[in-house]
Amino acid sequence: MANDKEITVEEKLRALYDLQLVDSRIDKIRSVRGELPLEVEDLEDEVTGLKTRLEKLGTDITGLENDIKEKKIAIEEAIKLTSKYEEQQKNVRNNREYDSLSKEIEFQSLETELSEKRIGEYQARIIQRKRTSEETGVKLETRKGHLQHKKDELDGILAETQKEEELLIAKSEELSNLIEERLIFAYRRIRKNVRNGLAVVSIERGASGGSFFTIPPQRQLEIATRKKVIIDEHSGRILVDPELAEQEKEKIEKLFSSI
Repeated sequence: MANDKEITVEEKLRALYDLQLVDSRIDKIRSVRGELPLEVEDLEDEVTGLKTRLEKLGTDITGLENDIKEKKIAIEEAIKLTSKYEEQQKNVRNNREYDSLSKEIEFQSLETELSEKRIGEYQARIIQRKRTSEETGVKLETRKGHLQHKKDELDGILAETQKEEELLIAKSEELSNLIEERLIFAYRRIRKNVRNGLAVVSIERGASGGSFFTIPPQRQLEIATRKKVIIDEHSGRILVDPELAEQEKEKIEKLFSSI
């Protein structure tokens, strides 16, 4: 929001152009970082996912090993019962008791076969999960290496630019406060809609900066009077005259060199 003190159109134009120069400098700093922050974030997510997968594989392996122990206990129990029933068969009093014990022995034999089959299945699953775990571990270490490299790269850039960016952001906010809310809204909307983020440009060789469309001489004179904010009808950008632009560039360059 602009200050309560009323400022002239020229002062608004100077503040807008200064704001553009400062914001462009911030854009340049951020472009150096490029996609690094997103790459770091993606790698961090992937590393977390791989760690979670390794933990789950470890839990699965432990569970399967416990299942094998239970089946081995069941086999031992079946063997004991089989021996018990075989011993009892020696002392039966009739065929009915013998047949009943024979069925129990057969049932324990089937239980043993089924437990042995399950043990084989569990062992195969353990081998498969251990192989997957090993592959995941290798992938995790590779991703951790990539992540550290990207973090170091990002930290290096941040160390060089963070202080400057913070100061420039503060300056951008300071300049924004000199300009009425309506103009700031328009400025930010234009910046968002143009490819290079240039919302305020000067006239260069008779044309709008960044545009090949010539501005009529009468229009150029009107812009040079700095009596109102003029928008280029072709590019939609706010226009300032070359003299003002040169003066503000020199002033802002001194600001940049002092940071």
